[in-house]
Amino acid sequence: MIDLNNVDLVHHLVLYECDQTVKFDDNNLPDGVCDDYYREFSHCLSNTATVWAVGGEEIVEFPTEAGYPVGGDFGIKYYVIEMHYNNPKLIPNRRDNTGIRFYIGKELRQYDLGYLAFGTSSNALALTIPPKVDQFTVDSFCPSEFSKNFPESGITVVSALLHAHLQGRSLGTKLIRNNTAVEYLFNAERYDFNYQFDNRLSEPIKLYPGDEFATRCVYNTMNKNEVTLGGQRTTDEMCSQIFTYYPRVKDLYGCFSMNHPDAWQAIRNRVSNNFNNTEMLDWIKNIEWTPTVAAQWQEFYNDALRMVIYSAVNNTKSEILAALPKYKDLPIKSCQTKSI
Repeated sequence: MIDLNNVDLVHHLVLYECDQTVKFDDNNLPDGVCDDYYREFSHCLSNTATVWAVGGEEIVEFPTEAGYPVGGDFGIKYYVIEMHYNNPKLIPNRRDNTGIRFYIGKELRQYDLGYLAFGTSSNALALTIPPKVDQFTVDSFCPSEFSKNFPESGITVVSALLHAHLQGRSLGTKLIRNNTAVEYLFNAERYDFNYQFDNRLSEPIKLYPGDEFATRCVYNTMNKNEVTLGGQRTTDEMCSQIFTYYPRVKDLYGCFSMNHPDAWQAIRNRVSNNFNNTEMLDWIKNIEWTPTVAAQWQEFYNDALRMVIYSAVNNTKSEILAALPKYKDLPIKSCQTKSI
């Protein structure tokens, strides 16, 4: 329920589940700006219960065979609502009443819904995009270890929500099975920040243990004179694709990658094992970007050592990829023209 008085300010809304191990004082729950309670919320920011972003539909209807569980023997007790606003003109004295309403069914549906997220982390280790570039590509890969706990009968993906910011131009995730790209889970070749829909798939897609996933986000920075970094602000960038599926799998939330600190040390010609994030950011911000440097930066991203982080709050795992895995790709479809 987006406050009609603030449709120009509301950027996105996320309702997060807190991990089942989290305990709060029910008589004195945290209430205020999320940044003020970061430690308390550290186990409440991994999995979503629902999400809305700019241009999305106000009502999202789940498939008849599945629903989002609430109460009963469902283990999630606490939730955190995260609201992000974009107020570049710094307009003062605006108050917002945006919120969420769930419609509860009278009969329990057959399956519980869950969410899977693919892409990159939202920081400079994952996203550092040169200015004045027509097309900059960031690839990530989710290995088979992530899907090993899928049920043998598989899970069913029913919808997709893709998220980038102002520089995003196309986003897509491929399903890789037996080193072969089978199909796109979803592919937005013309991504538009202002229309971030929860896209119901025309045909549900089955995923099985051992499946892998290749995600690509493409950016255009021709309108920018400074580097764009990964982050939460609208002027930063993100690469995230969230898929709704059933039946829900415990402790299976997301799979994100970023360039390994060793890769950053190498491009800076550093040999020290002591990685300093602040020094790296200062170094990036002082780069003199030219078309040649931007092209070299794309090569760096294509070949960089990557770290993949996946699963959930208390079951987080990581894996190092020396290079993006090779697989047989989907055939390129040629454009068909017809005479009239």
